[in-house]
Amino acid sequence: MVVVMLLLTVYTARHYVFSLNRLFGRQRHTYASIVSADWPRVTIFVAAHNEEDVIQDCLENLMLVDYPADRMVVVPVNDRSSDRTREIIDAVVARFPGRIVPFHRVGGKPGKAAALKDATETVDTDFIVVFDADYMPSRGLIRRLMAPFFDPEVGAVMGRVVPHNVGANLLTRLLDLERSGGYQVDQQARMNLGLVPQYGGTVGGIRMSALQAVGGWHDDVLAEDTDLTYRLLLGRWRTVYHNRAECYEEVPQSWAVRMRQIKRWSKGHNQAMVRHAGALYRNRELGLVERVDGLLLLGVYMMSPILLLGWVLSVLMYFTVSIQWLAPALLLMAFMVHSALGNFAAFFEIAAAVHLDRSNRRIRLLAFSFLGFIVSAVAIALSVWEQVVVDRMPGRKFHWDKTVRYRRAAPKGQP
Repeated sequence: MVVVMLLLTVYTARHYVFSLNRLFGRQRHTYASIVSADWPRVTIFVAAHNEEDVIQDCLENLMLVDYPADRMVVVPVNDRSSDRTREIIDAVVARFPGRIVPFHRVGGKPGKAAALKDATETVDTDFIVVFDADYMPSRGLIRRLMAPFFDPEVGAVMGRVVPHNVGANLLTRLLDLERSGGYQVDQQARMNLGLVPQYGGTVGGIRMSALQAVGGWHDDVLAEDTDLTYRLLLGRWRTVYHNRAECYEEVPQSWAVRMRQIKRWSKGHNQAMVRHAGALYRNRELGLVERVDGLLLLGVYMMSPILLLGWVLSVLMYFTVSIQWLAPALLLMAFMVHSALGNFAAFFEIAAAVHLDRSNRRIRLLAFSFLGFIVSAVAIALSVWEQVVVDRMPGRKFHWDKTVRYRRAAPKGQP
């Protein structure tokens, strides 16, 4: 119980530091003023596996961005799709000759990282930008993502992700709040404080020389973004978060899909924790604060099972500790601190994000965030159990769980 309390106190303090920094601290938007430049050539990957419902919208929106057309090439990475994805891509290619160059992958190892690894071998530009097929870029997004690369120390850039299907139901509204807290507060605060902003796997740019220097894409991971974040960090490349580089995504609209998504993220993140925590701890070239923040970020998905363990221990101790006048008070205080204060720290971060976004009406949904918190905690705990026990059983294979799409493509023959 003491260990649980100490860990939760550290993460609680972390949430409050980030929130207070965003509300009252000095803000760093170092590259936001770069609006005109000799923009470099860039390859834009659009990762797609059975994306017939969304791929056309993504490609068409990329044709409308304000980046110079002769400096960018869009490469839809069609990874072994069995639906109409290839047909739709080829139809869009015919409408924009020379601007879209498809990469149709018909075999090979499954997974986004494996597909990107193969596609990257065809790149002849110094930079790449990666999108998922359901993402809708804003007009100025590519320019904003490329601006930080004028700094030669920057290896990766991450933009802000904003849900566009917010009005579907309660879950999408709660995920909108969660995304606001994660990007508007968490990512920007880490940028402000010189800590470890995280490359998020989509809506992000990568310098090719940095990617090659740290060993390229690793195709045996579930979270290629977290894995790359830490390999860049250990390789002394900077990752930049650009809060004004917005892109719009489709978030899950059912709790079952959300739980599968969280489990995949948790497994991938914990896989990166096992791989990189030791090297990060031993790396004395990085500052102490940077290393501590990096380790805390690696451990973030372990806090949900630890919190659930704390709840169970509190109940067990209440019924097993000898009843003395001090014992009930201490147990009650412990339970209240790690179930109320710890949770509220994350909710305070969301409230700060809502205030910063100037969308205060959304604060009425804050109480329902506890429901999303419980669902996520259970999903993460289940993923840890599977990762430690189930996935180690003989015959278990690498599995990529694709997130369901909710938009529907136009029928064949219609625009």
